[in-house]
Amino acid sequence: MEFDVNKFTEQFDNLELDNLGEWPIAAKVVLTIFAAIVIAGLSYVGLVSDKLTRLDRVKAEEITLKQEFESKYHVAANLELFQQQMAEAENIFANQLRSLPESHETPGLLDDITFVGTTSGLDFVKLNWQPEITKEIYIELPIDIEVIGAYHEFGGFVSKIAGLPRIVTLHDFTIDIAQLSSETLNLKLQAKTYRYQEAGQ
Repeated sequence: MEFDVNKFTEQFDNLELDNLGEWPIAAKVVLTIFAAIVIAGLSYVGLVSDKLTRLDRVKAEEITLKQEFESKYHVAANLELFQQQMAEAENIFANQLRSLPESHETPGLLDDITFVGTTSGLDFVKLNWQPEITKEIYIELPIDIEVIGAYHEFGGFVSKIAGLPRIVTLHDFTIDIAQLSSETLNLKLQAKTYRYQEAGQ
């Protein structure tokens, strides 16, 4: 038995919406399938798609929460070790702060530098404080230094500066032959010490 396409399509001719009950079975089946597809599409758009979007968002949040949990679990599991490391870091920081001169100690630093220079055999031409430079968490205190002496005396001077109990760094070295004699050199440099800047200063 062959399927007659013409006979099948004839069932859809002259269909009226007012008279659905009289439609042929094939037309009713096609209308039912079409209505089912439309209802399924509207249901998906109206009900399911929002929930799928929300599900994706919740899954992403779940991944983030798992990562946060792992991070916090790691911290909690190693809390004693972290506390010990924090105490050690605070001790190191406190020791470094003690190496920085207090505001009342900075004039004494010039005396220390003068003593180190003279015991190294140098003659001072200049030893002057420069204006303070405020940084984010510390204050830089530059000192311009000019001394006269021999090359090896300069080495001893720099070495002794590094051995001072307070932090002093040396910058911008310039060495020239002094006008006194060809064996005497003139050394210009800038020393910097630092002072911790308390919050709110």
